[in-house]
Amino acid sequence: MRDLIQQFIDHIAYERGLAENTCLSYELDLIDFISFQENERFLSDIKDVKRADIAAYLELKRRKGYKIATRRRHLFAIKTFFAFLVADRFIRENVTELILSPETGRRLPQALSEKDIEFLLSSVDGKSPHELRDRSILELFYACGLRVSELATLKVNDIKVDERLVKCMGKGGKSRIVPLGSRAHEALLQYLDFGRERFAKGNTSQQGLYLTQQGRAFTRQGIFKMLAKRAQTALQKDHVHPHMLRHSFATHLLSNGAPIRVIQEMLGHADIATTQIYTHVNDKQIKSVHQRFHPRH
Repeated sequence: MRDLIQQFIDHIAYERGLAENTCLSYELDLIDFISFQENERFLSDIKDVKRADIAAYLELKRRKGYKIATRRRHLFAIKTFFAFLVADRFIRENVTELILSPETGRRLPQALSEKDIEFLLSSVDGKSPHELRDRSILELFYACGLRVSELATLKVNDIKVDERLVKCMGKGGKSRIVPLGSRAHEALLQYLDFGRERFAKGNTSQQGLYLTQQGRAFTRQGIFKMLAKRAQTALQKDHVHPHMLRHSFATHLLSNGAPIRVIQEMLGHADIATTQIYTHVNDKQIKSVHQRFHPRH
């Protein structure tokens, strides 16, 4: 069960871009939770953990006098962990769904403005192999709304260059096709024609699309660090992470009139409710416009 915790921590660190201290908090809470299941409930497989086992853990915390806020934090970590396990098909059922926790409100996704996106993309305009690669990665993120794990695992033959389509493998092994915009298409061609071979160094067996200086496929961690560095240089912003570009992709599409069902398909969301959080972002924009322009506000 502990190896699943590490996979989850990697996910929230390099895909969700959570801060190091936040990831450490999740990790400590989940290790405590798993230790309880192993030592008190005698369970060794996460598939055997039931709602009653989670309730027993939370009740123990209550009896020991843990504050409400701390117990909420523990439960939130467990719920987030189990949602990840279901999404990646480690388990079939999310046994935490019916466990009630105090309503704290859902955090709206953070997105860059269209102006910030333009600054970020235009800041990487050189002709070196590294800049061609990084520009292509950033353009592809924003053009297709990919998760960092999806981009890191792209192969050369996943790109349908003539059709301007990208085939990516999403959560649970589900593939989808996403259109490739003209600017992302141009940046990709530049990288394939003048950049990738410099990294591949003649190794025809390497099929990864984006490669490192050592000729290996880019990892999620490597992409995360590259984006953070580029964003700091171009925007003077900290904590810009790959999922923020995914959020920007969805938010800007919705703001410009794209149907939410189409956005759902391009994001690879199994449930429309996951995509609908972007309507709240748009509602916020609408309210701002109303406050600014309505004569009777």
